[in-house]
Amino acid sequence: MKKSVFFGALTVAGLGAGVAAAGTLDDVKARGKLNCGVTTGLVGFAAPDANGVWEGFDVGVCRAVAAAVLGDASAVEFVPTTGKTRFTALASGEIDMLARNTTWTFSRDVDLKFTFVGVNYYDGQGFMVPKELGVSSAKELDGATVCIQTGTTTELNLADFFRANNISYEPVPIETNAEAQQQYLAGACDVYTTDASGLAATRATFEDPSAHVLLPEIISKEPLGPLVRHGDDEWGDVVRWTLNALITAEELGVTSTNIGDMASAAGGNPEVNRLLGTEGNLGEMLGLPADWAVKAISAGGNYGELFEGNIGESTPIGLARGLNAQWTNGGLIYSPPFR
Repeated sequence: MKKSVFFGALTVAGLGAGVAAAGTLDDVKARGKLNCGVTTGLVGFAAPDANGVWEGFDVGVCRAVAAAVLGDASAVEFVPTTGKTRFTALASGEIDMLARNTTWTFSRDVDLKFTFVGVNYYDGQGFMVPKELGVSSAKELDGATVCIQTGTTTELNLADFFRANNISYEPVPIETNAEAQQQYLAGACDVYTTDASGLAATRATFEDPSAHVLLPEIISKEPLGPLVRHGDDEWGDVVRWTLNALITAEELGVTSTNIGDMASAAGGNPEVNRLLGTEGNLGEMLGLPADWAVKAISAGGNYGELFEGNIGESTPIGLARGLNAQWTNGGLIYSPPFR
């Protein structure tokens, strides 16, 4: 879902170097549309609804960027990508940014020549099993068949965990989350492993979610976030600070419902004023209108609104904020200052 082998690293890097030089911000403005890479379908994060409209937590980041740059949150072409195709799509210029449960790693940053603009979800790899299997720990999975997406470093994490615990497994290779769900429910594998958030999202779509258990082990660090190509810092700044605007808005109490009043009032909090463009020239520095952040936050709400509305405890996915709480509430979500 988020982790790919580094096949064709030099080719991918070469593609990216040429595309980045073109100036993505200017390209997006001229095109009048943002091309945003997403997953092929993971409810809560990125999936089309019954009418074909894309919704989800990662989709919200894409829409916020489109709103900031183009003034229109709907001016987005969502491009579904798999673990194998996502990096080539970004490097070749098929997409302008990738917002697809993708883990920030050394090799992707340095070798594949991508820039991760931040983290929008702190995660870790977990395991899901049928309750009837009677397993309460991943260490009890000796000899199990495991559904795992091909072309991902999830495979490496899995191999390391089983080797460290001196137990064996049989991999069942799959391409997409939809295929994994189908194979898992059909009994083709005993276990499905991927990001814990992805497991929760997948389980929420089952006819009887309570018949499936997420085991307690989290075997890796998976900081997930949007990424762009190396070599185009202007565009990277736009995507980075749009994400930061959503995060800062939650910290400062700016929501999709009160933002109009706060933007027009130009109140006493100088950082709110700078964020919303009522003082200072931060928008100009980005090559955007003064109210770019107002448009981004209005698109789907601040970070907390996006989280709660798509994957939070009141949704079928039911994820607690945990590490993804604001730093002021004991979490890791934190933005540099707007000044």
